[in-house]
Amino acid sequence: MNKNILTEQQHERLERAFAKVNYARLLGIKIESLELGKATVSFEARDELKQNIGVIHGGAIASLVDTATALALIPLLEDAQSSTTIDLTIHYLRPLTEGKVTATANVIKAGRRIITLSAEVYDKDGKLAATALSNYLRLAKVI
Repeated sequence: MNKNILTEQQHERLERAFAKVNYARLLGIKIESLELGKATVSFEARDELKQNIGVIHGGAIASLVDTATALALIPLLEDAQSSTTIDLTIHYLRPLTEGKVTATANVIKAGRRIITLSAEVYDKDGKLAATALSNYLRLAKVI
């Protein structure tokens, strides 16, 4: 059995959590794949996500990364826990202007209090467009 496959309960928790993020819907973020400790999400480049010179705004890319990292770690949380981003560092490697933009996040280390993740963002041709490192703090469930 593949240890990275989500249980039905974990998958349902992810779907419920994602459904509550109105901001993700505003950006047009879609779930591509979910595994234990790994998530891939995407959005289509569109004018509303671009800044004044026609490239996707860095904040939209950061939001895509933050969504992927959150989804990657949720199955690692206990039922009585939630989490929050405590830092996010992104390195933008190439401008994104059109097509599908995809972010894949992986848990690097799930500590007792801090969960560290990496993420990569790819353009429509599968070329690396950004890399990121993020840390989340485990919290007593607040929602």
